[in-house]
Amino acid sequence: MTEAALSRGPRRVLVGYLSRSLFTRTAMCCGIIIALMEILALMEQMTPILKRHLGVKGVLTYMVLHLPAMMQTALPLSVLIGGLVLFTQMTISSEIAILRAAGLSPWGFVRKLLPVTLLIGLFGVVLEDQVTPRSELALAAWWNRTALVPADGRSFWFHLPASEASVCKIPGTDAPATAEELAHVGYVADGGNEAFDVALYDLSNDGRILRTLHAERAWHSAHGWLLSRIHCVAVSFAELDTTAVEKDVPEAPWSNPFAPTEMLRLSLDSAPLTSGLILKTLNGKTVSNQAPGYLRASLFERFLRPLSFIVMLLLAMPVIYIPPRTGLKSWLPVWCLGAGLLFIVVQGMFRAMGNAGILPAPVATVPGLIIFALAAGTALLRNEDK
Repeated sequence: MTEAALSRGPRRVLVGYLSRSLFTRTAMCCGIIIALMEILALMEQMTPILKRHLGVKGVLTYMVLHLPAMMQTALPLSVLIGGLVLFTQMTISSEIAILRAAGLSPWGFVRKLLPVTLLIGLFGVVLEDQVTPRSELALAAWWNRTALVPADGRSFWFHLPASEASVCKIPGTDAPATAEELAHVGYVADGGNEAFDVALYDLSNDGRILRTLHAERAWHSAHGWLLSRIHCVAVSFAELDTTAVEKDVPEAPWSNPFAPTEMLRLSLDSAPLTSGLILKTLNGKTVSNQAPGYLRASLFERFLRPLSFIVMLLLAMPVIYIPPRTGLKSWLPVWCLGAGLLFIVVQGMFRAMGNAGILPAPVATVPGLIIFALAAGTALLRNEDK
């Protein structure tokens, strides 16, 4: 067996040891943070859950469905704290000093921790892109179905494709063809299967309202959406005169292409979206209540998540320079934790400007990563030169 093959064995052992150590400490910190977040969330939601007579099952349902969103929030901070705990323990027990004496540089130390950090980052991407949107939508559907007063729900607007089979197409009117339809829903119930206080406005190419429809209720059946208790107003545009014709219809089909889950998603303030749904929205194939700038910034930030975890690891690295005799008396872990929290705040500020459309999506996500990665690298180099 060659010398290179012999040296690869201890390297694998070291990489495995460091990876397991960082992963277990990150998982432990994530569990503690999630437990605290669950307690705070339940303190706020316990009264509504009990008022709806959902009992222990309702509490457990809320906790399970809200768990992915909390894990997504807790992961970045967990990587930072897990790295700080690992590096502090290894420094106090002189493991860092032994590895340094064996020729392992800080950058080699980082390289050996990169695989597990990227693995955690990829898990965060999958969690944010696929698991959280589905769990939050399921939580919203469950919460909507169990609501005591559905009328307290949020109203929303959305656009619909023009339909020639308009309920308000009253014979005798010569209104031009509809260019688009604007819809307003007062609130949804039964997990999005019912909509109340529905108002539809058919618009012409020049922005004039051609027809209006007000329905008390809409519900989704096996054959699509149906409207009931409808009041229509159609406008007749003559050369010298404009008149309006009204009629009432007890029930009629509604050419709404959106499924109940999509209606429920539109009723939420800021529902998490999968990357596929974001791309469809940006390409005009579906609708969302979020601005395009918000969607682009969300997409960039999502797939740069592993890089943000690497930055968190770099911000925790200066702890390895604590003298073993100083131990827990050193303030360096506190400063590193503060730098990590500052990174989260700065990223949030850039993201807010991206959501508002002030900054392009790449500028709203990449500069924070570069700035703090360079700052952490500078701190490591300065300590290495001492």
